[in-house]
Formats: sequence, C-alpha cells, structure tokens
Amino acid sequence: MEKQFRIISDNRLVRNFDIRYLLVAIVIILCGFFIRLDYYIVKPSRAVELGDLITVEGKDPDDRGTFFLVTVSQQRAVPFTLIYALIHPNLDINPLSTVIPVDMEEEEYRLLQAEYMSESRLMAQVVALRRTGYEIKIASEGVEVVGFLENAPAEPYLELGDKLIKIDGKQVFLASEVPLLVQDRQVGESVNVTLIRNGLPVELELATGEHPEDEELPFLGIHIKTLPWEAKIPLDIVMDTGRIGGPSAGMMFTLEIMNQLLDEDLTAGRKIAGTGTIDFTENIGRIGGVTQKVVAAERAGAEYFLVPEANYEAAQSAARRINVVSVDNLEQALGFLETLEPRVQ
Repeated sequence: MEKQFRIISDNRLVRNFDIRYLLVAIVIILCGFFIRLDYYIVKPSRAVELGDLITVEGKDPDDRGTFFLVTVSQQRAVPFTLIYALIHPNLDINPLSTVIPVDMEEEEYRLLQAEYMSESRLMAQVVALRRTGYEIKIASEGVEVVGFLENAPAEPYLELGDKLIKIDGKQVFLASEVPLLVQDRQVGESVNVTLIRNGLPVELELATGEHPEDEELPFLGIHIKTLPWEAKIPLDIVMDTGRIGGPSAGMMFTLEIMNQLLDEDLTAGRKIAGTGTIDFTENIGRIGGVTQKVVAAERAGAEYFLVPEANYEAAQSAARRINVVSVDNLEQALGFLETLEPRVQ
C-alpha cells in the first residue's frame, strides 16, 4: 500500500513538473512573438508595374515594355523575427532610433512617409512635364523641421518648427530635396542653411555627420515636412499608389510619365525596375533598402535595375541575375535607355 502511494505521488510530481515546463515554454513562445523590440526589420516586398498605377491624359497606347516600382516591407522586430533576420541574407536590421525621431510616434512617422509619397508623385509630374516641353510654375513656403534622429548632427543648432528656405543658396521647395542637397559633399563638410525662426531670417552653418547606414554618406539627422506648395499641372495625371510611402520612387514615376507622354517606347519593350528620389534639377538621390529592392525586382523578372550611384555597390552585391545600372541624374537614366536594343515581340 505504501509503495502504491509513493508511485501515485511520484506520478503527480512528474505531471506537475511537466506542467511547469510547459507553462515556461508557452511564456517563452509568447514573449518571442509579441514583445516588440527597438529595431525595425527591412525585407523585400514587391515590384509593381507602374503602367497599372499611373494614367496620363492622352497616353501613348503602343508601349510594350514595363517600368517597375519596387518596395520593401519594414516592421518592428520581436525576439524570434530578430533572430531570423540576423541569419537571413536578404533582411536588414535598423535600430528604431535611426528610423523614427525619439519624440515621434509610429503613426506620425507613417503619416510623414505618406506625405513624402504625395510629394514624390507631384515632383515626378513636374520634372516629366518640363522634360517633355511643358512650362510648370511652382509656389512653396519651404520645409519645416519636425524631429531629430538620435545623435543628429544638426540638433544643437536647429529647432523644431524651423522653416528651411535655402540650402547652399539654393531654394528649397520640398522635403525630398533636402537629402539630395546635403549628400553632395564629404562627411564633416558644412551646409549653409537659410531658415525662418520665430518669423525672423537666420543664417546657419551646419557640419554634417555620418549616416547610420553608410559612414561615407553625410546627413543632418533631421525629419522634415513640406509646407503648403502647389504646381500648376496642365494635364490630368492619375497616380494610384495606395499605401506605399516614402519618396524613393521619384525617378521611376518620372520615367513612366514621360513614357506615356512620348511617342517612343523608353523601355524598348523590356522590363526595367529602379529606385531613387528625384529633385527639380533632375538629380537622382540615395535611398534605403536597396538590397531588398533588388531581390524584389529579380523576383518580378526585371532585366535591368536603375539605381543611384550612392547605392550602386550595395545593389550590385545583392544582384544575382539582374543588370544593375548606376545613374546620377535623369539625363543618365534616359541615356542608358537609349542604348537598349528593342525587344522583338
């Protein structure tokens, strides 16, 4: 009887022991999937045919090729996804402080990215129409400083609410122009800024710092938004980009709009992806997530990938089948497209 009691007691101890381990395992799994960490994981998303997103009044119906917009997905890391990203060759990990200013909420950041996309669409329309012979007039109140990244080089000198009017003597119309104007120098070189603070003009000289994603790239570490501006667009141009955010599709938007306006087929019947911001002077600017965008372009079957010169090495290292082409400005992109032999249908 005593032996039987011990066996029953031992079985209860084993069951209790097993339950404790099971509960611990469940807690670990829940923590692994639901505890949000201060990191973002960047991964390839998709390549979208721009002909499906953009319609220009009087468009040329005979274009045979395709221009692609390529996107990345960016999501907050949890322990399990962070471990996975550490070993996956196509994923990047960015600290939260290098993406979103300390005092900015994630929803506010997403809205800012939506503004950048809206700005990029209108910028592309202006550049494409000017390139094809239209005269477009622009009015702008400048751009406003709305946040600082961690250890931002400009934070000791700029204030929230400052309105940037000029950089190195060049008038600033849109937020997306500022990184392009700042990047045209070596890290540590100064930027001359004209701004309005409390209604008064201020001239500042700001030293640039190293970009957290590229130590050879100068940056100020500020988040900015465009103040009210307008451009008189003489044609009806519909651009349905949905929930895609950011300014990095500017070059490809411009090429697609030009392609629909011109009689010739800029694609030469081929599948061409690319990425890069664009400004009013047609300069092509650096973007983030380029390796993931190359992967997305290859998955879509694109033959060529147009990329800003500052992103060329990273894009080339990620390419397996696609031909990576470096461009500094719209003229170089158009020059490359002219070299393509038309694809026989």
